[in-house]
Amino acid sequence: MTSAKKFIPALFVLLWSTGFIGARYAMPWAEPFTFLAARFGIAFLILVGIAVAMGIWRMRRRDVFWSIAAGMLIHGIYLGGVFWAVRQGLGAGLAALIAGLQPLITAVLVGAFLDEDILPRQWAGLAAGFAGVVVVILPKLGAGLDAVTWPMLAAAVLAVAAISAGTVLQKKFGSTTNLVMGTAWQYVGAAVLMAVGSLALETRTVVLTGELVFAMAWLVLVLSIGAIFLLMILIRDGAMAKVSSLFYLVPAVTAVMAWLLFGESLTPVQVAGMALATFGVGLATSKARR
Repeated sequence: MTSAKKFIPALFVLLWSTGFIGARYAMPWAEPFTFLAARFGIAFLILVGIAVAMGIWRMRRRDVFWSIAAGMLIHGIYLGGVFWAVRQGLGAGLAALIAGLQPLITAVLVGAFLDEDILPRQWAGLAAGFAGVVVVILPKLGAGLDAVTWPMLAAAVLAVAAISAGTVLQKKFGSTTNLVMGTAWQYVGAAVLMAVGSLALETRTVVLTGELVFAMAWLVLVLSIGAIFLLMILIRDGAMAKVSSLFYLVPAVTAVMAWLLFGESLTPVQVAGMALATFGVGLATSKARR
């Protein structure tokens, strides 16, 4: 790994964590499926423009198909499910806790479909990372658990399963594709899925505000292009168990951002949980000594 590539995991976690902050600004002004359909459509147009300018817009039909399928899972079902569940009343803390299952689910899938060996040290790291996430999120669960419904939980669990399956699918079939156009086609699949959800379940009411415009610009440029490109590089170049373990750091980084931006509490217990999650990620991603 070159010196520049060493910073990709940390930069990915930092950028990905800002997605929850951006969603907090956007959701009061637009329904989730409508917002996501617009977000994915704008990202697609930007990426196609880049690909045409670079002369790299051609792709094989097989690669287009798998890119669309991966996009439906990674972007469409994952973000759509999480946004819908939170919009219905699922607490952000519980949503983040369910999302914390993603590295463990991915580790099971890679053993079945990618023939990657998960070492006992890595399993221990994944378990420690999840325990750290629980400690970080626990104070945010609050007393609203009695308002949680089965559809909310089902949507959140489906979302986590989708991103786990989508990253494995991308690793198996999309690692050799053109990253720019491959990602663009991912957003086609996600945008179509969200457009169907918007037409079927929403009123498509949008209140145009400065916060909504800022959130859209940030989520398109920083998340849908910046962070996703870094994720595609990590999936292409690394073992999936190691890549997925990085998601354990997202709740901790998001908690720090919420503390800085919104004045949310940050207790010593949560800081200890962050340290445990960081230790778990380090254990899961470290190279075995010979």
